[in-house]
Amino acid sequence: MSYADVYAAWQADPEGWWMEQARRIHWHRFPRTALDASRAPLYEWFPDGLTNTCYNAVDRHVAAGHGAQAALIHDSPVTGTKRTITYAELQTQCAALAGALAARGVGKGDRVVIYMPMVPEAVVAMLACTRIGAIHSVVFGGFAADELAKRIDDAEPKAVIAGSCGIEPSRVVAYKPLLDRAIAQAAHKPDFCIVLQRDALRAEMTEGRDIDWHAALDGATPADCVWVEGNHPAYILYTSGTTGKPKGVVRPTGGHLVALNWTMKAIYDTDPGEVFWAASDVGWVVGHSYIAYAPLIHRNTSIVFEGKPVGTPDAGTYWRVIEEHGVRSFFTAPTAFRAIRREDPEAAKLAKYDISGLRALYLAGERADPDTIQWARKVLGVPVYDHWWQTETGWTIAGNPTGIEKLPVKIGSPTLPMPGYDVRILAPDGTEQPQGELGAIAIRLPLPPGTFPTLWNAEDRYREGYLSAFPGFYETGDAGMMDEDGYLWIMARTDDVINVAGHRLSTGLMEEVLATHPDVAECAVIGVRDALKGQVPMGFVCLSKGIDRPEDEIRAELVELVRDHIGPVAAFRLAVVVDRLPKTRSGKILRRTMASVADGEAVAVPATIDDPAILDEIAARVKTLGYPQG
Repeated sequence: MSYADVYAAWQADPEGWWMEQARRIHWHRFPRTALDASRAPLYEWFPDGLTNTCYNAVDRHVAAGHGAQAALIHDSPVTGTKRTITYAELQTQCAALAGALAARGVGKGDRVVIYMPMVPEAVVAMLACTRIGAIHSVVFGGFAADELAKRIDDAEPKAVIAGSCGIEPSRVVAYKPLLDRAIAQAAHKPDFCIVLQRDALRAEMTEGRDIDWHAALDGATPADCVWVEGNHPAYILYTSGTTGKPKGVVRPTGGHLVALNWTMKAIYDTDPGEVFWAASDVGWVVGHSYIAYAPLIHRNTSIVFEGKPVGTPDAGTYWRVIEEHGVRSFFTAPTAFRAIRREDPEAAKLAKYDISGLRALYLAGERADPDTIQWARKVLGVPVYDHWWQTETGWTIAGNPTGIEKLPVKIGSPTLPMPGYDVRILAPDGTEQPQGELGAIAIRLPLPPGTFPTLWNAEDRYREGYLSAFPGFYETGDAGMMDEDGYLWIMARTDDVINVAGHRLSTGLMEEVLATHPDVAECAVIGVRDALKGQVPMGFVCLSKGIDRPEDEIRAELVELVRDHIGPVAAFRLAVVVDRLPKTRSGKILRRTMASVADGEAVAVPATIDDPAILDEIAARVKTLGYPQG
């Protein structure tokens, strides 16, 4: 069947089409109902089915005779170690950790926060939670203590599973002190913590609360899988909100299994038994969907990579991994290839490796600029496919369904909507835009299985933030257009969340942090284009009267402040002191106008601006930082 045939089949009978896909995973009780619309616009998929994520990702493959197949390959250039875990070994470890959690009172519906580096134990922790019906919430390892505390207070976990440290190319990041500070700061206190001690830095344990990972597993009675309803949450994943308050995206079990299983062949053209590599982190949605879950559900071998595209040890590390482990499909963010290209523009290091087994490169997480796509295509000699999706959706909204039909690539477009997504381009009044016209990208409800039905403990916020702008539609927060072939083009964000190397970060939260500096009277943070990371934050601060200190000193303090409160992931290094900020007469800061100035775009001066001359000052100060780039 062609893509057009598959998409038309879904359109003709959406519920029947998804019920057919549901037959490809294991159900303890097959659902009678595909879609529950009784609480529309809040929809649920497969609510009366019974299944289990860990069983589908691990146990069923062992039962089918595939226990000796590699499930996870841990490749860690930062420690110089490699490890392979078979499906049978993964089953044993998941059952033991699940038993350790259950013995300490963790059960169906309880939450467990996971705060770990890129080690196989992070995946074991995720799967072990799903094994007993517990709901995990992975927080990116090394996230600042106050941000971790917010997530602990929102999820109210019964337990935390953490690593003692993470290892970066140039330093070791101590996780445990950050966890201790977060727990001390949080109103909610977990009952216990399980800590994986790493040789690079062993953490001090809190007596009566902390348990060593190995001790917990060694004494545990293995736990069987607990069957849960199709609409039971598998996990909560927090993503930045425009207010600075994290949003807990909820991922239901049944739809997650069904949709991810379908994507592995249909979108990534990967067959069971083959090696799939998503170079991401389990703290992000890509790491959830395409390191921990989809490859294992589909019986692929998934690579857990603890390193960087450059510096561990050099710009050839990706090529080594692809050759050494026989990677067939490779998924990463464009920023990784920009870093490699910057370090090795002629791809000279690639000559040492044989990557002829690689079929395709898939890019997502941020805009894939044409230069990066063309360079990657040239040096790899394989097709490069951009695709677009979000933390909220958990899998591809628009992409190239290479396992169904390899559609023509239009560089700059993620190609066409996938089955389940009825994508429309809407004007502010909700009317549909004609081809080629820019508008808000919205998806007609219901969203397909595997997407989020709500936010954790925040149904009103879910309705207001995603469903209120266009009744009957999910508002993606992105703006774009469709061309005459139905190809989707993503043009910009429609809010103030910026995308730094594939990580969505709130400029509002950064402003809150900068405002805590005693010398700062007013501030604004914008996202500016960056050749390596796609976007980086740039901060503008107005100092309180009477402050007479060197700007470099204040700038360094601001950078450190953001690093301490949000973490290195914010990549906040650009701060400028200005006399005033451009505002409307009503006092609204013109952030988007500032961003246009910083990016070197033609600026239409808003009619409501209080003093247009301020923009010239902004342009001059931005220029001292090397922007606009190019």
